This record gives sequence, C-alpha cells and structure tokens, in this order.
Amino acid sequence: MYTLHIANKNYSSWSLRPWVLMRELSIPFAEKVTAFSAGSNWKAFKEFCPSGLVPCLIDGGEAVWDSLAIMEYLAEKHSGVWPQQMPARSWARCASAEMHSGFYALRSQCPMNCGLRVKLHSLPDTLQHDIKRIDELMCEGLQRFGGPFLAGDKFTAVDAFYAPVIFRIQTYSLPMSKLAMNYVNTMLSLKSLREWEAMALNEEWREAAHEKEVLEMGVVLEDKRK
Repeated sequence: MYTLHIANKNYSSWSLRPWVLMRELSIPFAEKVTAFSAGSNWKAFKEFCPSGLVPCLIDGGEAVWDSLAIMEYLAEKHSGVWPQQMPARSWARCASAEMHSGFYALRSQCPMNCGLRVKLHSLPDTLQHDIKRIDELMCEGLQRFGGPFLAGDKFTAVDAFYAPVIFRIQTYSLPMSKLAMNYVNTMLSLKSLREWEAMALNEEWREAAHEKEVLEMGVVLEDKRK
C-alpha cells in the first residue's frame, strides 16, 4: 500500500492535491501527518522526503515527491487519473501545469486556511488578475467538456489541482462567475473534500506564521475550528 506524507490539512494546499485524487479514485493509501512547526520544517520533512517538502508518496522503497510528479506516477499505475480522451487530457494537463507553476498573487494573498472566513482588506490588481484567469479556466473546461468536473463527467487530476483554490474561494468569498461557482459548489459537496474539511476543522494545531499570513490580508469574520 502507498504511504502519503502530508502536513496539516487546514493549511497544506499542496498536500490536498494527491490526497483528494486518491480518495476520489479509491486508490488505497496510508496517511502520515507531520504538522508544520515554527521556523523551518525542512529537517522534519527531510526524514521522509528528499526535497524536505510535502506531499511525498512512498511506494515500497520509492519516494515520489512534488504533487505533479505524484499525479504522473499514479497515472502510470492507475486508470482515471487523467481524462481518457486526448483533447480533454491535453487541456487538463495544461490547466494543471498552469496552476502548479502560477497564480502567485492568489497563493501569497489568500493562504489556505479551511477553518476561517475572511474579509480581505482589498483586491489588488494582481489578485484580481489571478481570480479572473482561474474563472476563465474553470468556465472553459466546463463548457468544452460538459462538466460537472473541469474535464468532463469524472473527477480527474485537474480537479485535484484546483481543490485548494476551492477552499480559498470559500474562505475569502472570492468573486466568481455563476458557472464557476456551480463548479465550486460541486467540489465542496464531494465526500472527499467534506472529509478533508472536517478533519481540518478538528485539528488542534495552530502554526503562528500561517495564522499571521491571514491576519495580514484581511479581517477574520468567523473561525469554525474547534
């Protein structure tokens, strides 16, 4: 069985990607959580991951790190990771790669925190640009391939890549088009995302740097954590 190393569910957007994909595709795995701590986490994560980062998938004696590499590794061993039809598959890979390497304003100005509801101090141009592009991508996928998921009627890796964005949209009430919000609500209704969120809300860990990031960006309206 695979072992998937992740960090706190409340904060770790990168960990969510392979976790939700494997849950949705019923790929069995054992989960190991190493909580973020003050200062550098590199030493603790280095014990199981060559890069000292999460997520990291262990398959026997093989370590596979980086969420995109994990997706491709799983795609070589399991069906359904990427869409079956070439147009949808190529689009899904492009949209996933764009999310993997871009949207810095969204990442930095809307850090993932599943348990909070936040009113942003402002919507800078850079953040508005990222939100607009994400909306365009969601609508393009839904319109081209028929939904309810981004590349068709089945959940695939591209949906896993956008799962952290779904929680950010919920946390910060980011403005999205009606079609994109339909997709957001579809994702939030998934059993896997509901499970992740419930466990995030029940985590007792609080990491000061992650909490500070949110307070710098906006006003906390509600904290749903225990």
